[in-house]
Amino acid sequence: MKSISAEELAAKLKAGEKLSIIDVREDEEVAQGKIPGARHIPLGQIPDRLNEIEKDQHHYMVCRSGGRSSNACAFLLQHGYDVTNMNGGMLAWEDEVE
Repeated sequence: MKSISAEELAAKLKAGEKLSIIDVREDEEVAQGKIPGARHIPLGQIPDRLNEIEKDQHHYMVCRSGGRSSNACAFLLQHGYDVTNMNGGMLAWEDEVE
């Protein structure tokens, strides 16, 4: 499974790269802030919302500490998606949130 550090992902955003970031945390966690531009799809809803995740695009998966996003990556990889897990999750994110 591919992974990226929070610092590397932040650098891609700062460089103006157009990224698909999917935050798989629960509603109350996302309410405390998420990476700007990230889409929120809770982990438990991913199987029912696959139609919202483009197969021809690369996706970066994020959660609180990296565990749930790793599970999301494993599931999506089994279904033919191109995904990367952000190591450390939002606990490692030191940039701005929305």
